[in-house]
Amino acid sequence: MNIKRLKFIDRPFIIALILLIMVGLVTLTSASQGISADPWFHVKKQVGAIVLGIIAAIFLLRYEYSQLSRFSIVLYGISILMLIMVLILGEEVRGTTGWISIGPLPAVQPAEFTKILLIIAFADFLKRRKGSLETLPQIIPCFLYMGVPFLLIILQPDLGTALVYIAFTIIMMYVAGVNAKLLSTILISALAVIGLALFLHFQFGMWLPLEDYQLKRLAVFLNPYEDGLGGRGIGWHTIQSLVAIGSGGLAGKGLFNGTQVQLNFLPDHHTDFIYAVIGEEMGFFGAAFVIILYAILLLRCFYIAFDAKDLFGSLIVSGIAAMWLFHVFENIGMSLGIMPITGIPLPFLSYGGSAMLTNLIAAGLILSVNVRGKKLVF
Repeated sequence: MNIKRLKFIDRPFIIALILLIMVGLVTLTSASQGISADPWFHVKKQVGAIVLGIIAAIFLLRYEYSQLSRFSIVLYGISILMLIMVLILGEEVRGTTGWISIGPLPAVQPAEFTKILLIIAFADFLKRRKGSLETLPQIIPCFLYMGVPFLLIILQPDLGTALVYIAFTIIMMYVAGVNAKLLSTILISALAVIGLALFLHFQFGMWLPLEDYQLKRLAVFLNPYEDGLGGRGIGWHTIQSLVAIGSGGLAGKGLFNGTQVQLNFLPDHHTDFIYAVIGEEMGFFGAAFVIILYAILLLRCFYIAFDAKDLFGSLIVSGIAAMWLFHVFENIGMSLGIMPITGIPLPFLSYGGSAMLTNLIAAGLILSVNVRGKKLVF
């Protein structure tokens, strides 16, 4: 890569990204106390994932992203193979078969990596159909293309990741120039069918390809005290998260001083509910600051997508932005009790090596598109 292109790198994007990672490490340091014998265990593993992710991001920044389109079929095949391997060899964690361990190496979550692979592959798939996404027969292949990995994820079952797939599929199709009226009609019809299926399940016991606890979460978040155990069952996570955030006030209780966190009343506070840790220990100001950082990051993503030199680059960045937007909206929403609990992490903040590495790889791809979206002037 021509070194002159680095002067075009999007500084607000970089600054927001660095600050999110720093806030994540500080919050994780506090959230990790008391959940393992070594209070630095999770922080050290997270730092390791960050280092690997930065190396991968720098490599992708130097790589000509447009060359990835040549490997789209291979990347799609790898994604399908990884998801099949999870179903065969995966370890079950909290009812989801989503993890694979290889010898002494840390367990990895293939579904995280497939998000990026599928975004790249789908970007090439849509690029090749530019101008041919007007009718239903032309749109159906897109749904079939993404439907295969979607069904494999549902079989794990991993509802959160499946919803992420839907989010970036829809946004990428809009960016590719799909018939917006037709796609909106399809989406509204799909939502009506899903609503009817949920009604038939809860009222008449109709089978759905999800675990019972996952289906209950779709309804219990509306009133977590109606979980059949007076708030001590599935609704417990939401209740404790709301208590933590509400007790933080404007300025918070201070790091290492959050009672819901440090006394372990709040479950999964270093992973799924790390935003509640920020709310309790850093208060409204800290929680709002995080949302502002995400807003800057996502706005810069859309700017980079708009400024990309080709449709392929625009689709990659739009897909990643849609992935991050859904993660942020869903994770923060479930912490505030306005979205069902799906178990998806908060980008750059939640503990998790696979998620951190995936998100930094995604950032590297975005910056690769960014620095190549300008014309050099000598």
